[in-house]
Formats: sequence, C-alpha cells, structure tokens
Amino acid sequence: MKNPFLLAAVFALSLVSAIPVYAQSSASVVMYHRFGEDDFPATNIRIEQFETHIEEIKKGGYNVIALGELVDKLKKGEDLPDKTLAITIDDGYASIYKEAFPRFKKAGIPFTIFISTDPIDRGYADYLSWEKIREMSDHPLVTIGAHTASHLHMAAASQARVGDEMARSLARLEEKLGYRPDIFAYPYGEASLDAINVVRGFGMKAAFGQHSGAIGSGDDLYYLARFALNEKYGDLKRFQMVSKTKSLFARDLGPKDMMIKDRNPPLIGFSVAEEVGDLGPLACFASHEGQVRVETLWERRVEVRLEKALPVGRTRLNCTMPAGDGRWRWFGRQFYVAP
Repeated sequence: MKNPFLLAAVFALSLVSAIPVYAQSSASVVMYHRFGEDDFPATNIRIEQFETHIEEIKKGGYNVIALGELVDKLKKGEDLPDKTLAITIDDGYASIYKEAFPRFKKAGIPFTIFISTDPIDRGYADYLSWEKIREMSDHPLVTIGAHTASHLHMAAASQARVGDEMARSLARLEEKLGYRPDIFAYPYGEASLDAINVVRGFGMKAAFGQHSGAIGSGDDLYYLARFALNEKYGDLKRFQMVSKTKSLFARDLGPKDMMIKDRNPPLIGFSVAEEVGDLGPLACFASHEGQVRVETLWERRVEVRLEKALPVGRTRLNCTMPAGDGRWRWFGRQFYVAP
C-alpha cells in the first residue's frame, strides 16, 4: 500500500515546482460610487477627500492609465511601470457627472464608469441620464463598462438569469452609445464560476470584483481586484497605501469557486512565486473572524485555517505582507454563501 503522507508530499511539491515566475508587474485599481452625497456614507466619498486623491494622483508619480489599456497589457504579459493605477466608478449615479467628471477632466485623469442600465432607463433622480452618459462616453478620458441591467446579485442567480441580464444591459448600452462595452464589473463584487462563464461567453475581455488587492501579471482576468473607497476608507493615507500596493502573485487558488455551496468553512489556499521573497511576515484576515491562522507548506504553498463557517452573504479575505519602502503586498478574495 502506498504511503498517503508521501503522496501528499509529492503533490504539494509538484504545486511548488509548477509555480511560474512572473515579472514584478503590479497595478492598483480603485473604485468609487457616489461623490459628495453625504447621506450615503457607505458608498460616498466626500468632496474634500476626493480632491486630496486627485492632488495625490497629480503629484505622486503614478502611472495612471485607462482600464482597457491596463487589461490589454495584462493580457499580453507586458511589464507595467511602478505605481500603475486605474480609476473606476460603479453604478451610474448623477454625482459622477456633477462632481467627478469635471475634476477628472481638468486633471487629465482617465476613468471607467460601470453602468447598470435599468435605473437609467427608469429615470431615477439620483442616476445619470443617457444624455449625460453619452456626453461622457464621447470624451477620450472616459470608458463605459457593463454592470448588468438591474444590478443583479449574480452569484446566487441562475446562468439563464445572468445571461438575460447581460444581454439586456449590453443591448441597451449599444443602442444608446453606439458600441458594446467589453469590460464588466460584478455588482457587489459577487461572482461564481457559473456567472464568470456567462460573462466570458458575452465576449467581455475582463471583469472586476470588489475584493481588495493589487493586480499582478498572470491574475485571472475575469475576477480582478479593486480597492473600494468611501467616507470611512477614503482618507489620503489609505488612498496612498492602496494606490501603491504590490501584488502577492498568488496562484493555484483554492477553492476555485467563490460561491460556497458545500464545505464551510472552505479550504482556502494559494501558492506564491519565489520572487516575492520570505513569506514569514504574511498575515491574513477574514471579515467574519479577524486575523486567522496561516500555514506555509513546502515553502511556497499557503493555507488559511478558518475556525468559523462563513455567514450567509459576502465574506472577504485579505492577506498582506510588507513589500519594503513602506509599501505592502496585498491579495484578497471574496466568497459568497447563498441564503
């Protein structure tokens, strides 16, 4: 009879030896929702906070690029300059046109708006109009992305429902703007392998979640990380930190599906390339549990030991370690448990 421990050891070592070496190319993508709408602190950024972000971008030596350009470089495996940054805004609130657009335009900063089409069609007062979306879309600094029709909870929805939402939203965007966007963002950051497969099937070249972390060469283009900014997590110090973050270059992620259906707590693991260096300082935190135990196996395989089951809804995991020069490496995931 074969030794099961030996078989496990051989398997783990094969994971390590299979870890590819990637160029040290990282980028941060930040996400806004509302601007100067103080009644919605969870999704709003105060104007005084926002203006400090713009000044930091202008003076901080960032390589600010359009989101589509970032995706194209990632797909081609091209090196990215240090402190590469892209800006995104979700949903399509009216304050984007009133507050963000003129400030980004004046500063020459490119940005992407992910539009959910149903609220626009229904003429909700706090949302953009199609006229204003077209005006911004015509500006060279602005990219429009898709965000479903109804702002759907995609992880728990059937593939048929997700497909209907994608088809409706893309048809409306093409009808109103004259072209079909090819970049997508998951509402609430909620995704599953089934949802991702539908998004890929509609020809999207990349899709973004709402889990924190820097993007690195070799990441899954259909579930890319973004740092959310709001009143609580939007001061200048945090903006500087997340905008300069480097990737942990985590690979061989487990579980593969962000939708947790069976084993809970899930077995969470990932492998890290040699070039990242010593993993001793690595620390991981779960939103429902706080700091969690981390074990490094066979030098480069990391496993996260959760003690508590994930609650219904969204759970975020963040793993960080110092990167030198006061900067951080940051890897995040978001999981979902259906009601």
